[in-house]
Amino acid sequence: MTTVNELREKRATAWNAAKAFLESRRTDKGTLTAEDDATYTRMEQDITDLSREIARLERRDALDAELSRPVNTPITSKPSAAVGSSATDSAVKRGRASDEYKNGMLKALRTNFKQVSNVLQEGVDADGGYLVPEEYDDRLIGVLEEENIMRTLGNVITTSGEHKINIAATKPAAAWIEEGGALSFGDATFAQILLDAHKLHVAIKVTEELLYDAAFDLEKYIITEFGKALANAEEDAFLNGTGRGQPLGLFAETGGGTAALSAASVNADHIMQLVYALKRPYRKSASFIMHDKTVAAIRQLKDNNGMYLWQPALTSGEPDKLLGYDVYTSPFCPEGKIAFGDYNYYNIGDRGTRSFSELRELFAGNGMIGFVAKERVDGKLILPEAVQILTITGGKTVKP
Repeated sequence: MTTVNELREKRATAWNAAKAFLESRRTDKGTLTAEDDATYTRMEQDITDLSREIARLERRDALDAELSRPVNTPITSKPSAAVGSSATDSAVKRGRASDEYKNGMLKALRTNFKQVSNVLQEGVDADGGYLVPEEYDDRLIGVLEEENIMRTLGNVITTSGEHKINIAATKPAAAWIEEGGALSFGDATFAQILLDAHKLHVAIKVTEELLYDAAFDLEKYIITEFGKALANAEEDAFLNGTGRGQPLGLFAETGGGTAALSAASVNADHIMQLVYALKRPYRKSASFIMHDKTVAAIRQLKDNNGMYLWQPALTSGEPDKLLGYDVYTSPFCPEGKIAFGDYNYYNIGDRGTRSFSELRELFAGNGMIGFVAKERVDGKLILPEAVQILTITGGKTVKP
């Protein structure tokens, strides 16, 4: 069965052939003969028919996706044990996942760590901080994924030390030989990319009244505020980081995505060139990343048939589409750049778990208490060819 992407490739090929035919068949007067004019008209009609079929298949796929959504939510958790059942019927949480550890953490935060129970001793860090209970860390990760698009699109791994990723620098090539001829051998070489650990921290101050007020949800406040601050700093570094003391970003001049093309202003042809600058295997899972202001301008683009390139999402919460590919926006994306690629090749390495520490004496004179969250993380694009970059050099984003 013919897919939408195959039809798009056929349409692009047909359009290139039509343009070449038009340029090669012009007479000295710059016009076409009656026969050539009829041939070119048929070629235009074929392109129009392909465009209609593409739009029809896209509507069909969208409707199939909508009708395939489950109408009910399946039960995935184990039903709660009935009253009187034995303790062995349910899983017992231990270590930092236990309720005792979580309650002990909250109690220690409210008492300046003067009442530290034995259950917390297993979480003592080398620098005097305390490891975050597992439930806290999981929910903090949830905040980071919700706020940070790169944690959703990239490949996130947890490392305990410097992580080495092997990359094939050269690939074997096949060659024709005569019967009985000598074989030719090539050397396979490999390169390595190292995921290190750069320290990222966020610190906040709360008043003693809020800390001791039972109505104040300290747990939710810390997770939400720390999660948002870390997510914003991470997303900025994953896109624009220099690699010195921070992750290496997608848009870095060295080590980032491949510079596909540049233009003073962008039109529909440039977007198509950017898509096909990416090799076909990467296009299967590719998507766009751009600034919101760039999106506002690109939504005005039309193809040569007068059809808008922009395709709004049919369901709330899903990304919009450009030429059939998802579009993600970030306030940290440079306004003059557009990225298109498979971001699963951007590796994010989390070194261990996040930790909290308390700074009570530092702000004692102001009646406030400080809390610090720390993490160690790195990020690198392991295959630059997996992400193509379009650079807008002029002041105007879209060419009228």
